[in-house]
Amino acid sequence: MITIDQTAPVIVRLSTVVDAPLERVWALHTDIDAWATWNTDVDQAQLDGPLRPGSSFRWKTHGLDIASTIQEVVPGERVVWGGPANGIDGVHVWTFTQTGDQVVVHTEESWSGAPVEAATAELGQALTDSLTAWLAALKARAEQA
Repeated sequence: MITIDQTAPVIVRLSTVVDAPLERVWALHTDIDAWATWNTDVDQAQLDGPLRPGSSFRWKTHGLDIASTIQEVVPGERVVWGGPANGIDGVHVWTFTQTGDQVVVHTEESWSGAPVEAATAELGQALTDSLTAWLAALKARAEQA
């Protein structure tokens, strides 16, 4: 099982509870090409191929053009991706757990690299804000259906 870089200078772990079926939450989150339709922080995203390890996707967020590679997929439970962007090496783990009629969405992400070491507090806050907004957007879209 792939994990974040536990030694990275920036690590953020957040969760939210979504009042929606697991299938809906998973489908929204893993339809990478549609991210920009519900997540206002994502300008565009395009998956090259199926959602499986080794596939990559390009996306634009917060002024960054990012190429990420899918590292692990456990359908309905877990997806991991990562890659470099502007000198930052990120690893992002998402897990989905059904609890009754709700889904707990947990995200954890690590950032390492020279830019992170130079501005750890600022980039840590930026990542926290970004993931907080992402979880809120996912929750809002999944619950409105």
